[in-house]
Amino acid sequence: MRKGSAPRRHLPTSPFDAPVAPAVKDFAPGDKVTHDRYGLGTIVAAENGVAMLVDFGSCQVRVTAPYDHMEKL
Repeated sequence: MRKGSAPRRHLPTSPFDAPVAPAVKDFAPGDKVTHDRYGLGTIVAAENGVAMLVDFGSCQVRVTAPYDHMEKL
């Protein structure tokens, strides 16, 4: 999907499988995480599946859903 554009629609007659939307990962305050860019951190606050505020020690970063580059430890 191109950044800033609407997702492509799937035609029922298409021989290709419909694209699957990625599942939103579940994080809670206090969880230890690793981020591809920032490294190890701790979830400080959650915004109901929209974003997470993560403390990486040297900085705090607001990471938005679907959290592709972040994994729970």
